[in-house]
Amino acid sequence: MTVQGEGPSLGRRCAFLRLGGCNLSCRWCDTPYTWDWTGRSDTGVAHDPGKELRAVPWREVYEELRAFAVPLVVVSGGEPLNQQKRLLPLVRALRADGCLVEIETNGTVAPSAELIRLGVRFNVSPKLAHAGDPATRRLVPDALRALAEVPGTAFKFVCRGTADLDEVAEIERRYGTSPVWIMPEGRTADDVERRLSALGDETVARGWNLTTRLHVAVWGDRRGV
Repeated sequence: MTVQGEGPSLGRRCAFLRLGGCNLSCRWCDTPYTWDWTGRSDTGVAHDPGKELRAVPWREVYEELRAFAVPLVVVSGGEPLNQQKRLLPLVRALRADGCLVEIETNGTVAPSAELIRLGVRFNVSPKLAHAGDPATRRLVPDALRALAEVPGTAFKFVCRGTADLDEVAEIERRYGTSPVWIMPEGRTADDVERRLSALGDETVARGWNLTTRLHVAVWGDRRGV
């Protein structure tokens, strides 16, 4: 059990379900243990999928999540929408209990109609050029537009400085990715605070929302369990 550290639900008590595997390879990814088996991220560490990943029946996952007795479950990764068919029975059961469900996604995979009908909130984080992947991999127009049409979707952009904001504006113009939330990149509280201060005024001037990384401020770069 923890709190949502980013975006529209910042600070809300929740449980996290973290899935493995990703179709991108962001240099600054703060969860490389979910996908980086060859040391491609900035950490340079090659993680062992045999140690990091395990298959668990969805009913077992459901029981573990409900035992936390929290009103919100956040499904993160990796890239959760790569496994959306497997997620459906779990999400269906959680929503039947009245539990809110948020899915963190990089915006490269369109959600299924059934997942949308279940009333999931999508927190979409399209990746900018500094993430390292080519635009053809990290920006998928059909997926971004499909996610933008879902009520309640939020688009969260990881930025290092104000120079990144023009790139965000161009993505918003092309694909309708709004509302926009700007979030500073950083693994330490000092990095997050410094970048948040630099981004604040211009983010507000552009009519966008601003989010910190609350979990970094509270727990630093410590890995959750």
